[in-house]
Amino acid sequence: MTHQLGIIGYPLRHSISPAFQQEAFDYQGIDAKYSLWEFPPNRLTEYLKWVRSQDVLGFNVTIPYKESIMPMLDDVDQSARQIGAVNTVVARNGHLVGFNTDAEGFCRALKEEAKFKIRGSCPVILGAGGSARAVASVLLKEGATRVVIANRSLERSELLARSLRDQFNVEIMGVDLSYATLKRYLKESPATDLIVHCTSVGMAHGPHPTGSLLPEELVPPTALVYDLVYNPPETPLLSAAKKAGAPVMGGLSMLVYQGAAGFFLWTGTHPSIEVMHSAAYRALE
Repeated sequence: MTHQLGIIGYPLRHSISPAFQQEAFDYQGIDAKYSLWEFPPNRLTEYLKWVRSQDVLGFNVTIPYKESIMPMLDDVDQSARQIGAVNTVVARNGHLVGFNTDAEGFCRALKEEAKFKIRGSCPVILGAGGSARAVASVLLKEGATRVVIANRSLERSELLARSLRDQFNVEIMGVDLSYATLKRYLKESPATDLIVHCTSVGMAHGPHPTGSLLPEELVPPTALVYDLVYNPPETPLLSAAKKAGAPVMGGLSMLVYQGAAGFFLWTGTHPSIEVMHSAAYRALE
């Protein structure tokens, strides 16, 4: 019997997860079908009922469900609970358990691909949703000495900062995304050495595909600009950062690494990273 897997989110036209996950399953000889499961937020409960009734190994979770899905699951892994977001769910006989592999994928890509030293760093995070929670948590666990979380909703960024301060004895600030605030922490703060973009702005087929939260003139040329958006490969933010002379990194490697971690949770087998990377790159061509 063919096992069912997929990714839930809204919208999903940008997603290439089926391309590289299916390639990995086929390469390993596992009889599975990985699909896009797109549905609007008011149907989340209904869709989870369907998942419980099917032969589903598990699924990935993306915007906007990484936080809202948590209370609907039967159990949540301790690490995902601490982060406050789920991006991977394992299903066994209708029992749904949530995990977070975003943190692992982000950290692995940052260390292995960008060769960035997290300990002692002073990152600025753009966004305060599920991905931002995972990013902030791993940066703090790996020894960042100051973290600034900038979000359009000041209340949301302050809420995330407060929850992290309960876990880490480090300077953590929640601020707004105004020009003056960004200027203060980016152009007037030489300590900032990493900027991580964690929203859907600039994402192909998303609500703001041509947008960027960071004006070119505010990009510090000495800071690594890491955009978690992977489609398109060069987002408006990365284009602006390049023009400003800053080193850049897109979100494709993180996507593959978090996907590989999820693959292992579903199957108990480590997939070929090379096969996944190759399929992901082809999907974006």
